[in-house]
Amino acid sequence: MEACGMKAIVLTDFGDANQLELREISEPSAGTGQVKIRTAATSVNPADWKIRQGGLSKRPSPEAPAVLGFDVAGEVVELGTGVDSLKVGDRVMGFVPHCYAEYVAADADKLTKIPDGLKDVEAAALPLVVTTGVELIDEQTKPGPGETVLVTGAVGAVGRSAVYAAKKRGAQVLAGVRSSQKEEAEALGVDEVIAIDDDSEIDDLPDLDFIADTVGGKTLEKLLPHVRKGGTIGTVLGAPAGASKHDLEVHAFKAHPDAEILERMAVAASRGEFRIPIGRTLPFERAAEAHREAEKGGTGKIVLTMS
Repeated sequence: MEACGMKAIVLTDFGDANQLELREISEPSAGTGQVKIRTAATSVNPADWKIRQGGLSKRPSPEAPAVLGFDVAGEVVELGTGVDSLKVGDRVMGFVPHCYAEYVAADADKLTKIPDGLKDVEAAALPLVVTTGVELIDEQTKPGPGETVLVTGAVGAVGRSAVYAAKKRGAQVLAGVRSSQKEEAEALGVDEVIAIDDDSEIDDLPDLDFIADTVGGKTLEKLLPHVRKGGTIGTVLGAPAGASKHDLEVHAFKAHPDAEILERMAVAASRGEFRIPIGRTLPFERAAEAHREAEKGGTGKIVLTMS
C-alpha cells in the first residue's frame, strides 16, 4: 500500500529555530511490536532545541527527514503484528522519538495508557522529564530512608520528578534552586530549600549523602565539597570537574524509556499527587515559536497541540 502523507515539523539544518519547517512527509506504519498513534499533543524539551542547534550530534547536518520530539500523547489507530497489550482507540503516552508529527509509530512496550482524568496536554508534558527524574533517583543515586539528597534545579520539570521520587523513598530532600524560586520550591513539600546561587547558603549546607543534579556547571562544582566522602553524584549533564579529588562516585547518564515509571508518574499526576506546570500551549504549526520560548528558560513546559 502506498504511504499517505502527513504533516510534520522537520529540521532542515542545524541552527536556530528558523530551521524548523512544517512539511509533508510519509506517514509511518506500525511495524512488528509497534502501534501507530495519532498525535494529540507533544512537548518541547531542552534535548529538542539542543539537537536542533547541533550540539548533540557528530553529523554536519541532520539525517533527513529529521523530526524532533520525544513526548507523545494520542490515540492508537493501528496495531502492528504481535501487539496484544493495546487496542485501537486506546489513549496512550510515551517517551519515543520523532513526535513532532501527526502520526508516530512506536514500540508498544514503550507506551502506557493515559489514566482517566489526565488530559492529553497534561500527558504530553510528562514522558521524557518524569522518566529522567525518576531514573536519576531510583537508578543513579538511590537514596535510602533518612539519607540526605540535594536535588538541583528542583522546580524544573526533571527536578520536580526527582524530588517526588526521592520523597517516595523516604529520603531527606533538599531543593536547590535560584533565590527567586525559593517560594515556589517550598510548595514541593521538601525538608529544606537552598538558594544554590547564594554562596552563603551553600556554605551552610549540611553534609550531603547524594546530589541529584539537573543544572551542572560551576554551580555543581561549588556543591561538591558538601558531599560526604564516598557520596554519590547523579547528573544528567556530564561528570563535574573536580569530582575525583573529593572521593565521590559520579553517575552521569542519559535517560532511557521506561513504561513502568511513566505509568506510575501518570497515575500520580491524574490523582493530583504530582504536577508538571505547563507554561504555554501552542498549535503544532508554531513549533519554531515554541522553541524560541523554551530556550528562554522558565519552569513551565511548552506543549504543542494538533488542531
